[in-house]
Amino acid sequence: EELEDYIRWARSIGVDTKTRALLKALEIGFEKMAEMGAARKVVVFTESRRTQSYLKEFLEANGYAGRVLTFNGTNRDPDSIAIYNEWIEKNKDTGRVSGSRAVDLRTAIIDRFRDSGNILIATEAASEGINLQFCSLIINFDLPWNPQRIEQRVGRCHRYGQKHDVVVINFLNERNEADRRVYELLEQKFNLFTGVFGASDDVLGSIESGVDFERRVLDIYQECRTPDEIQAAFEKLQTELDEQIQTKMKDTRRKLLEHFDEDVHERLKVNLSGTRERLDRIGRMFWLVTRHELGGLADFDDVALSFDLKQSPVQQVRPGRYHLISKDRENVAGIFLYRLSHPLGEFVLSQAAARACEPAELTFDITHHPTRISVVEKLKGKSGWLRLQHLRIDSFDREEYLLFSAFDDAGKSLDQETCEKLFNCKAWVNENLAPPRNEIEQKLTAECNRHAQSVIAKSLEENNRHFNEARDQLDKWADDMILAAEKELDDIKRRIRDLQRRSRQAPTLEEQHQLQEQIASLERRKRKLREKIFDIEDEIADKRDRLVEALEKRMEQKTTTTPVFTIRWRVI
Repeated sequence: EELEDYIRWARSIGVDTKTRALLKALEIGFEKMAEMGAARKVVVFTESRRTQSYLKEFLEANGYAGRVLTFNGTNRDPDSIAIYNEWIEKNKDTGRVSGSRAVDLRTAIIDRFRDSGNILIATEAASEGINLQFCSLIINFDLPWNPQRIEQRVGRCHRYGQKHDVVVINFLNERNEADRRVYELLEQKFNLFTGVFGASDDVLGSIESGVDFERRVLDIYQECRTPDEIQAAFEKLQTELDEQIQTKMKDTRRKLLEHFDEDVHERLKVNLSGTRERLDRIGRMFWLVTRHELGGLADFDDVALSFDLKQSPVQQVRPGRYHLISKDRENVAGIFLYRLSHPLGEFVLSQAAARACEPAELTFDITHHPTRISVVEKLKGKSGWLRLQHLRIDSFDREEYLLFSAFDDAGKSLDQETCEKLFNCKAWVNENLAPPRNEIEQKLTAECNRHAQSVIAKSLEENNRHFNEARDQLDKWADDMILAAEKELDDIKRRIRDLQRRSRQAPTLEEQHQLQEQIASLERRKRKLREKIFDIEDEIADKRDRLVEALEKRMEQKTTTTPVFTIRWRVI
């Protein structure tokens, strides 16, 4: 009798709140896709085929008829079979048919979803092995406990070729303490929904097994009965995860620092200091120049990337706290955002650029550099000379370059990249250096001239390429314009000849008069078209003249080279 009561209660339930919420989630998600300019498509993940079928029926009955597809391990439903048969017929002569029914069935469903579907309701079978980069919206109707399964789901859309941010909507029963704590772990500890392919890759790689995590969560669900028990169990699990994750990530960072160049660190965004703030190469150089130029006027905090300006060297700049601008920091009261284009930043750069640099000896320390720089490591124990020059090319546009010229004491030249990376290392400066001897000066001058001429030649070559492209575009435009006008002129001539023939054969004067009026009208159009062709030819000639004039300006290059500094270098 009790079971019958349960059955009656179950049957009395209409559409549950969670299912109705799916309609709202779709509405919100599609609005977001429209804002982003993304396709109106969504993948809805669920844990069971029964739920999948139920959701399909519900959505078909609520405004999405004919736009819902399903994807599971078998795809034996009539709609999927019909899609498969249509796909086979359409592609039988294209070479896309693999011969494997399972593979072709999956491909057929994905193609239909890409071309005409809006909603793909998928079980876990869709979390691996398929590419959905044309879809930017995911709804986790059922949220799995295994973090790696969530990552796999999002990875179907967040992959090469995706043009938009992937939006993830998760369904959560906030009144269930265990569900809420699982979600907190997934979001906060594994960063699955705030940075899908950022920190989560490191974190997911550091846990032993997603299945093990899932089993631990299942144990909590089965064994804990009160909110306090659930809270204590999850806190214990989180503590264990913290230790495991931090140990693994530290070990990974250590290996990365030992075995890869700092260029790799930059691409992988490895943070050596452990702080959240990071600087790119330009930002680092700007920060160091700022420290040098404002050294006596400000107190610097290298960790927070901020400084307190005690005395302003620029009239329109106020003293106070300045913070180097970053994507993560908004302007807050009492803190000025510091950037290259800020008046203080422009002052710092102009002061540094105008500073005279006397010859000096620099000892670069690669031994204690925190990351590997392989091209500099090859110079360890060597020394030589280096000169930096500023090259300016004035032609049609202005081009500016900073060119390094260097060689070691054995006479071997250093390339531009090696010279640039040399200055990534810490160095000691000995300013008491005599100017280079005549033979050294001659070699430095020759190297500088060679580099400058190479850049100038490349600039001329680039200008020539631009000219050829512009000339080809002009020729194509001229051909199109002339051909279109001549075609229209030929058409009018043909119509005039036809009307003249009909006029000669006209039986009445009235009909002849009408035909002659049409001929006269076409003759006027013919004269205007001829004038138009002449105008087009004049316009083409004018554009050619301007193009040649621009080329002549580019060819009339004026180059200026200015030495910036000369150093005697040594690497230890």
